[in-house]
Amino acid sequence: MRTTKIIARVLLGLALMFAGTSHLTFSRETFQAQVPTWLPLDPDFVVVASGVVEIGLGLSLLVLPRLQAQVGLIVSLFFIVIFPGNISQYLTHTDAFGLNTDTARFIRLFFQPLLVIWALWSTGGWKFLRKNFLHSPNKPHGKNF
Repeated sequence: MRTTKIIARVLLGLALMFAGTSHLTFSRETFQAQVPTWLPLDPDFVVVASGVVEIGLGLSLLVLPRLQAQVGLIVSLFFIVIFPGNISQYLTHTDAFGLNTDTARFIRLFFQPLLVIWALWSTGGWKFLRKNFLHSPNKPHGKNF
């Protein structure tokens, strides 16, 4: 199981680095089309900033194994923060990344929670979150009553 989690974490890190690089280069305009119109920031700034963040997060998943749980939490929060872009793409019927039907854009919405789960599972972030933030002070750790 440990090897599977390591492979999943490395793949997620590489995917984030690729996505971040694509934000800054060959898919920059496509990503700009996904920035919600209600966001009071320049779409190009949002795309560049999120690309830099993705590269940093991906690199962190690869080179900071001692902090992997914390990085996993940050990655999962990042996936949650960018989710409104996916919702906006669906609601505004914006074609991007081969998603040229409402059905395809709607189905994509269900993949974002899977990315959150992937980040938490592959890094031990869920266990870290439970241990440090979600435990009940009246119950001993590791016991379900």
